[in-house]
Amino acid sequence: KFWNFLIKMDLLPNVWGERYWLPPNMTWDDMERLAPSERPLPRDLFVALPLALGFVVLRYMFERYCGNLFPHLFPSDIHLKVRGLVTLFCPHGTRPTQSDIIHLMSLCGKSQRQIETWFRLRRHQDKPCQTKKFGEAAWRFFVYLTAFVGGLACLIDTPWFWDLRECWRQYPVQPMQSRHFWYYMLELGFYGSLLLRISVDIKRKDFKEQVIHHLATVFLLSFSYCANYIRIGTLVMLLHDSADILLESAKMFNYGSGWKKACDILFVVFASVFFLTRLVIFPSKIMHTTLVLSMENCQPFAGYYFFNILLMVLQGLHVFWASLILRMMEKDERSDEDSDLEEDKREEAEEDYCLTERKGTQSYKLAPLSKNCVLNNLTNHRASISGRLCKAQ
Repeated sequence: KFWNFLIKMDLLPNVWGERYWLPPNMTWDDMERLAPSERPLPRDLFVALPLALGFVVLRYMFERYCGNLFPHLFPSDIHLKVRGLVTLFCPHGTRPTQSDIIHLMSLCGKSQRQIETWFRLRRHQDKPCQTKKFGEAAWRFFVYLTAFVGGLACLIDTPWFWDLRECWRQYPVQPMQSRHFWYYMLELGFYGSLLLRISVDIKRKDFKEQVIHHLATVFLLSFSYCANYIRIGTLVMLLHDSADILLESAKMFNYGSGWKKACDILFVVFASVFFLTRLVIFPSKIMHTTLVLSMENCQPFAGYYFFNILLMVLQGLHVFWASLILRMMEKDERSDEDSDLEEDKREEAEEDYCLTERKGTQSYKLAPLSKNCVLNNLTNHRASISGRLCKAQ
């Protein structure tokens, strides 16, 4: 009652005002011509909350046991389990100052290069292991594949799948089928679970863009459902899932060992599908129908502008990721922006160097002696050759 009083006194805007959600000359009474099961209601969005929590639990179980099924695919993780003397320096942090390095040099009797190698190894061990990366990619691949197949089955026999003008015929009085309701709720629950786990997921170079993408997607799905933009919304979801399947499959092959050629092929296919769907079909078909074709049946309203602004945000992210893909293809970074393969190889080599130093100080004493012996042998050999030449002359 207090909330309604504030609205009547014009102290707060009426969030559910018809001018925000419906075209001009349309009221909520017109929507009531649909059956309750065929009419999207804002309270239906609460169904996505338990679904998001369910996705979090399923993902935890999936990632926990998925990587353990294929231990032979991740031989590099064996190096991550070897800590050695590096654990002695954990209290000093993984990025020590110059004074910390000097202090450790006096305590251990090691050179600055050796101390820095140990800390670099420690930082390398803090990185997510390949098993975790594989589990995350496998989970997303499974969800995107299921969503794409299920979404295609839901839309293949609908008229708006073949004719985009059907998305706006008799809008907004368009009945909603139960399969489209669950398609919406499951997608909304999945992206909600990504937001819930974003603080513990692997941090990538495009972390901020990922957050913006997830937020824009959640707002887009929620608003389009309440405004009964369900027909065009289902097409947007299906279009995005088609390229994400190939991206996650390329990541899976990238994280495993011995699948470099398959990873390269999948990444090229993904890049082709991404450019086709996100940079050609999305702006020329989806955004064209929401900006132009929708005006053939109704006049612009607040929801029209808000919905198209969110689509433009997604398109801006598409352009940003397309530039990253082009750079990765040039630098051969493949599908994982958070991993630098050359740096990993270099750090693994330094790890092997560090571990060999632990075998004892005797090996360090023998190294210069062997070097001196080799030099003496070469000197004697050269002297003998010069002596023979003099005698021959």
